[in-house]
Amino acid sequence: MKLPKKTNRLCPYCHKQTEQKIVLVSTGHKRGSLKYGSKIRARLRGRARGYGNQGRWSKPAVTKWKRKTKATKRLVVMYTCAVCKKSKPARSRRVSKIVFEQ
Repeated sequence: MKLPKKTNRLCPYCHKQTEQKIVLVSTGHKRGSLKYGSKIRARLRGRARGYGNQGRWSKPAVTKWKRKTKATKRLVVMYTCAVCKKSKPARSRRVSKIVFEQ
């Protein structure tokens, strides 16, 4: 999907048409493998030992068969007003890639 770097649109804070800069919001951080409640940490603690069904701990934490299922991800575009410098996120779109053009 192609988007311009700047566009004119209504600023909800200024209540008028202003030039707004468009940026892509980065995704959030991923939890580490040794955080509280993770399967790897629980196994190190001694869970999933012995015979029988271990329930939640019976499956491997990360395996080769686990593939990414979705072809696209939701990307959020942020509009920043040039006058008041306030930002507002737009509706997130499900696209594979966003390219900014001059």
